[in-house]
Amino acid sequence: MMDSQIYRKRRHQLAEQMQSGVAVIPTAPERVRNRDSHYPFRFDSYFHYLSGFAEPEAVLVLVAGEAPKSILFCREKNLEREIWDGFRHGPEAAREAFCFDEAHSITLLDEMMPKLLADQPSLHFHLGADSAWDARAVGWLNAVRAEVRNGITAPAAIRDVRVPLDEMRLIKSAGEIAVMRRSAEISAAAHRRAMQQARPGRYEFEIEAELLHEFRLHGAPAPAYSSIVAGGANACVLHYVENSAVLKDGDLLLIDAGCELDGYAADITRTFPVNGRYSPAQRDVYEMVLAAQAAAIATIMPGASWDEPHQAALKVLAQGMIDLGLCVGSVDAVLESGDYKRFYMHKTGHWLGMDVHDVGDYKRGGEWRKLEPDMVMTVEPGCYIRPGEGVPAHLWNIGVRIEDDVLVTAITCEVLTAAAPKTVDEIEAVTGKA
Repeated sequence: MMDSQIYRKRRHQLAEQMQSGVAVIPTAPERVRNRDSHYPFRFDSYFHYLSGFAEPEAVLVLVAGEAPKSILFCREKNLEREIWDGFRHGPEAAREAFCFDEAHSITLLDEMMPKLLADQPSLHFHLGADSAWDARAVGWLNAVRAEVRNGITAPAAIRDVRVPLDEMRLIKSAGEIAVMRRSAEISAAAHRRAMQQARPGRYEFEIEAELLHEFRLHGAPAPAYSSIVAGGANACVLHYVENSAVLKDGDLLLIDAGCELDGYAADITRTFPVNGRYSPAQRDVYEMVLAAQAAAIATIMPGASWDEPHQAALKVLAQGMIDLGLCVGSVDAVLESGDYKRFYMHKTGHWLGMDVHDVGDYKRGGEWRKLEPDMVMTVEPGCYIRPGEGVPAHLWNIGVRIEDDVLVTAITCEVLTAAAPKTVDEIEAVTGKA
């Protein structure tokens, strides 16, 4: 957990950018799984970024202007419920622990919000993200409008509070980077463990269990997203999550998995042979994807455009697909026609942070945005070869993706997930087949 002063500084930064008005940022709701059983609670990323407060049923209100203040609404202290559900701060303890100016019971939110919005020029809100919260905000605004004859005015503008927050979250602080390094280390160790434990006859879910074991053993409470453990033809399904098939001798195993630590995600993909040794065809496809990733990473530095890594990877993949007999023609022709998309249909990366597909625009003013120090992104080229007319049979059902988490530094970049074995020699050494 980061120092509470960090969250306080973020709130002040947001209030300065707002200049005036009131921002309302609720945490995520608890969700019922079935009857009286709930899904594991995970806080809203925006809310936690500004508060550090991990309990459900909480709302942050920021009042900007000459005398800015931050107010937390949360559950009351309740010793009886703590017997059943565990510790809860209560407003007063939460105010002190997380450096809020005020804290109140969540039951007072609807009563207090019209008063807080009175005579304010704008409401900064996540309009459209949740219909229930939209309706609630409209209720507050209508309550203020009903006081017009008393000389009270309601906010005339509703602004998307996510716009400034997305830009704030895109540039990571030293503390955030430290957490993401640790998340990457744990995830890399989990991939190494999976490589050591995989063998013909085991189930995909058994290898998934090895990943979860490593995550939890080192303090990461959960995966950052549903783990993909895809053997053989399943690797050609981009978001395969059934993880129920038997691993077969001669197949590749694609694992896309990363842990979440203190609210920050890691995201790693590795593809390796179930029996520990790549066949010649598997090696050819794998080396092509690995070269594409290396070309992409080589472009990452401050001032480069977001799209440069993708374009660098595409050139390598297009040439490789021509060499393998998957595509016909020149590299330029294959890229222009889009023929490569039969085997590579996604972009080469995404922002990474509190969300695995993290916030932040990829274009600004119609142009790909420039990379800046302390941005974190993934680099994940792939090649997915399904059986089909004109596709060489010896390449059928080979699916390869290689993904790493990359920090843009002051001069170039740092691969945070470099500890996960990646070259053919490294992987075959880990599996004991070198």
